[in-house]
Amino acid sequence: MPFTFTHLSIPEVILIQPRLFTDPRGFFLETYKYSEFQAHGIPETFVQDNHSRSVRGVLRGLHYQNPPQAQGKLIRVVRGAIYDVAVDIRPSSPTFGQWVSAVLSEENQHMLYVPPGFAHGFLVLSDLADVTYKVTAEYAPDLDAGILWNDPALAIQWPLEGPPLLSAKDAALPPLLKADIRFQ
Repeated sequence: MPFTFTHLSIPEVILIQPRLFTDPRGFFLETYKYSEFQAHGIPETFVQDNHSRSVRGVLRGLHYQNPPQAQGKLIRVVRGAIYDVAVDIRPSSPTFGQWVSAVLSEENQHMLYVPPGFAHGFLVLSDLADVTYKVTAEYAPDLDAGILWNDPALAIQWPLEGPPLLSAKDAALPPLLKADIRFQ
């Protein structure tokens, strides 16, 4: 089996460890295999790939896309390291407002699956980070939404070394209880 799937404390969020094949030439790994992901509770079909590059201290998020174009995401770091966070924003969920995190890096090659109904964000821990992610729905600007990264109600323990570098959009996002959330 080329992957190990670990359900985090919010079980819908899944940490994925690919099997790495190394030799003197370098390495090889599978980053996605439909049948394996389906068999381990990731039923989504991915329709768009995204790539971001950020410098140390950049914090992106917390982002989500509302229904009917809600996005599941499969996040992977190809260069550098990030502290990746998923927040449950499904009001009817017993884990509403709770968050989980994982460090994803080019060294550990771990990936994180964040299903629809979760806000997602990350903090760059390395000098430079290239993050790729597959999504289950195409970008829809009219359904794009987010939550303030430092909302006291969430109390996310970001491993900050100083103030984060934020986009103007991310700095102006509302707290969880004032966010435009259209999930059940």
